[in-house]
Formats: sequence, structure tokens, C-alpha cells
Amino acid sequence: MDYNFLKSLHIIFVVSWFAGLFYLPRLLVYHVEAQDKDVQAKEILSKQFEKMEKLLFNAIMIPAMWLTWLTGLSMIYLTWWDNFHAHGWLHLKLAFVVCITIYHFVCRHLICKFRAAEFILTSGQLRLFNEIATILLVAVVFLVIAKNTFDMVVGIGGFIAFAIVIMAAVTIVKKIRSNA
Repeated sequence: MDYNFLKSLHIIFVVSWFAGLFYLPRLLVYHVEAQDKDVQAKEILSKQFEKMEKLLFNAIMIPAMWLTWLTGLSMIYLTWWDNFHAHGWLHLKLAFVVCITIYHFVCRHLICKFRAAEFILTSGQLRLFNEIATILLVAVVFLVIAKNTFDMVVGIGGFIAFAIVIMAAVTIVKKIRSNA
């Protein structure tokens, strides 16, 4: 298979996976907030959110995750396998992709808990949780583009600064909403 074709497929699957990783936690925020509605509205909204969460996870996120891994590992095999040990940036990228995969399954855990009416996180906590995917995506993109130690260190520094800015922004928005 042509490497550029494989790389194009990989990017498409990553975008699809991240679309779900960005949207699902937002659905969970709305699902939690629906619990504050009257009984009839809460029941209707909860059923709708459960349906949307299940469909998003099973029909989009799971296939996109597996296809991302398949195409990514195929590119590693075709391009870097002979000297895999020499590519530290790739090892770190794979570590971040494992973190993204763990995040993916934590989302699944939350879906199951919410379906059982166990709302283990508040909407504020879920808003912070929602930013984890963004932070991990930024880390991976910096690593893929930089591919060298100096740029990787600068990228990780930028990653940490970006994470701090995101968390500060979420805190500020929360304070503004509580004052409104």
C-alpha cells in the first residue's frame, strides 16, 4: 500500500476519532445538567442523551480508534521499523496515543455509569475532563511535526503552558457563569 494513501487514511481516522472524543464529554455535561430538570424532562432528556452517547461511541469512536491504531502501526512498520529504537519522538507519541486510548475508555466508563443513573462527575468536572482530549491532541501534533529533541522539549513546554491556559480559561468561564 502506498505510504501517502495510508497516511491520508490515518489522518481521516484520527479526525473522526477526535470528533467523538471532543463531542462525547460535551454530551455528558448536558446529560448531568438534565438531572436538574423536572422529572418528565429529566427522563426524556436522559433517554435521548443515552441514545446519542451510545451511538456516537459505538458507531464512530470505536471504529475510528481501531482504524487509527491500524493505520498508525502500519505506517510505523513501513517507515520506521528498521530503526524504531532511534526515534524517541515516536516512542513519546505512542505513549500519548496510549493516554488518548485510556481517555477513550474512561469515556466509555462514564457512559455506563450515567446509564445506571450514577452521575459520578459534576458538569464542572466534566468540562475540565473535556479539555484532556485537546491537550493530548496538541501534544501529539507537536511531536509529529517537530520530530527532534530540541523541538520536542519546546513542544512539551508549550504543551504544559497550553494545558495551564486551558484550565485557567475553564475556571474563568465557570466563575463568570456562577456570577451571571
